[in-house]
Amino acid sequence: MTPEFVGLLVLYLAVLLAIAPVLGRYIRIAMEDGRSRLTAWGRPIERGIYRLAGVDPQAEMGWKRYAAAVLVFNLVGIAAVYALQRVQGLLPLNPAGLGAVSPDSALNTAISFVANTNWQGYAGESTMSYLTQMLALTVQNFMSAATGIAVLFALIRGLARHCSATVGNFWADMVRCTLYVLLPLSLVLAVTLVGQGVIQNFSAYQEVQTVEAVRYDAPRLDAQGQPVLDAAGAAITDPVTTRTQTIAMGPVASQEAIKLLGTNGGGFFNANSAHPFENATPLSNFLQMLAILAIPAALCFTFGEMVGSRRQGIAILAAMTVLFAVFAMSTAYFEQQPNPMAVQAGAMTPGGNMEGKETRFGIAATSLFATVTTAASCGAVNGMHDSLSAMGGLSPMLLMQLGEVVYGGVGSGLYGMLAFAILGVFIAGLMIGRTPEYLGKKIEAFDMKMVSIVILATPLLVLGGTALAVSLTAGQAGVLNPGIHGFSEILYALSSAANNNGSAFAGLSANTPFYNVLLGIAMWFGRFAVIVAVLAMAGSLAAKRRLPAGPGSMPTTGPLFVTLLIGAVLLVGALTYVPALALGPVAEHLQP
Repeated sequence: MTPEFVGLLVLYLAVLLAIAPVLGRYIRIAMEDGRSRLTAWGRPIERGIYRLAGVDPQAEMGWKRYAAAVLVFNLVGIAAVYALQRVQGLLPLNPAGLGAVSPDSALNTAISFVANTNWQGYAGESTMSYLTQMLALTVQNFMSAATGIAVLFALIRGLARHCSATVGNFWADMVRCTLYVLLPLSLVLAVTLVGQGVIQNFSAYQEVQTVEAVRYDAPRLDAQGQPVLDAAGAAITDPVTTRTQTIAMGPVASQEAIKLLGTNGGGFFNANSAHPFENATPLSNFLQMLAILAIPAALCFTFGEMVGSRRQGIAILAAMTVLFAVFAMSTAYFEQQPNPMAVQAGAMTPGGNMEGKETRFGIAATSLFATVTTAASCGAVNGMHDSLSAMGGLSPMLLMQLGEVVYGGVGSGLYGMLAFAILGVFIAGLMIGRTPEYLGKKIEAFDMKMVSIVILATPLLVLGGTALAVSLTAGQAGVLNPGIHGFSEILYALSSAANNNGSAFAGLSANTPFYNVLLGIAMWFGRFAVIVAVLAMAGSLAAKRRLPAGPGSMPTTGPLFVTLLIGAVLLVGALTYVPALALGPVAEHLQP
C-alpha cells in the first residue's frame, strides 16, 4: 500500500468517527424525543402530516402490524414508481422527449429503488425524464432509507424494552426520520455539492462543440472526381468542421445527496459518481464517501444510547471498523499491483491498475470508494468495478456477501450486525453450557430461527440465482466476457441484488427480461424477507423480561466480544461463499 492510501484511509476514518457520536445523538433525539429544541422547527409540519394522513403517532404497533405497514407502504411505492416510468412520455419535465420505459425494466427499477438497491440496467440520462428522476427515484431514495432506519428502531426498542407488546409506530418513525434526519442532511450536502460543481437545473440537453476539430486537407472534387479550382487556379479545400456532443443536464445534486446519505446508490447519469456532473472534484469525492457511511456509523451510537450503554454501540462499531479497514487495505493493495495483462505483454505498469479509474481520483481514492460503497449497501461508484483486478474485485464482492453488515445500509447494516451479535452470544453460550443472553434478554429457539433467516436468506438467493443464471441460455446470453470473469460478473450481480447494493461488474448485459425478473426477485426477498424476520425478532425480544447481569453473563462491550463478532461474521458469512469465490475471482487470479 502506498503512503497516499494509508493517509487517505486514516483521514477518512478519523473524520467519520469524529462526526458519528454527534450525529448519532441527534438521530436518537429526532426519533425519540418529541420535546427537544433541536426539532422544534419541524413539529408543526410533523403534526400537519399526521392530520393529513389520519395517523395517531401515539398508537404503537405490535411487530406483525408494523411488518404489514412496511410491506403495504413499499408495495404502493413499487406501483407508483412503475406507473411513472410507463407514462413518462406523456408527462412534463421531459426535455429530451424520452418515451416509456419497457415493462420489465420498469418493474426491475421500481423494485430496485423501493428495496434500497438502486440497481440500474439502463443509462439514466437516456432513459429517465427529469420528472421520473425526481418524483419516482429521488422520492424512493428517501422512503427506502427511512424504512431501513424505522425497522432498526423497532429492533432496538425490542432490545431496550421489557414485557412490551409493541415496537413503535411505523408511520411516526417514517415521518420523523425523513423530516428531521434525511431532509436536512440532504439539503446541506446538495448545496455543498453544487458549490463543488455538481449541477442542479432543469435545462434542456446541451449540444456543444468539442475541442476536437476535423480538417479535410484533400481538395473538393466535382462530379467527375476532379479538383474544383478557384479563380486563381488554386484547389478549393473543404472548410474546417467541428464535432458536437450532447451534454445531459438535470436536477442532479438533489438526487446525489440522498443517494449517498440514504446508501441508495442510483446515479442520475450512467457513469454514476465517475461523472464530473455528479462528482466534480477530489473534495466532493471525499464528501461523498463520508456521506455514505455517516448515518450507518452514527446509528451505532444511537443504539448504545437507546439500550442504556454507549459502550454496546462502540463495540459494534469497533467490529465494523476493523473489518472495513482490512477490506479497504486489501482492495488498495491488489489495485496498486502491476496490471497482469500488461506484464504478460511485456509492458510494466508501475502506477498499478489504472484501468477503469478516473485520473482525477487515482487508485487510492477509487479503491477506498469501492470499499466504502460495498461496505454500505450503496452501490454508487466512481470507477468501473468490472475493471478491478481479480483479487481487487473480490473484496467489494465479499463485503456484499457478508450481508452488508460492515457499516452496511442505513438501518439495515446495524440490524444485520445485531443478528450476528445474537448469533455470536448464542454460540458462546453453547460453548459454556449456558442459556445465551444479549442485553439481558434470553436468546431462545424462536429468536435463533429469525436470526437464521436474516443471515441465510441472502446466500440462498445469491447462490441459487447464480446457479440458475449460469445454467440457462437466457442467463448465459448476457455475459459479454466468457470464461471465469463472466461467472464472476453473474455472481457479483446476484450478490449486489440480493444484498441490496446495486453496484455491478458492468460487463454483464443485465437489461433483459430474464435478468430484470431474476434480479427483481432477489432484490425484493433480499430486502423484505430479512425485514420481516428482524421485526419478528424485535417483537419476541420486546415481550421478554430483562434479566440482571450475573456472574455467567458474557460481557458484550469488550475486545473478546468484538473478536467473537468479527469471527461470526467471517465464519458464517464468508465461508458460505468460498466455493463460488474459488470458481470466480480466485480462479481468475491464479489463471496463467
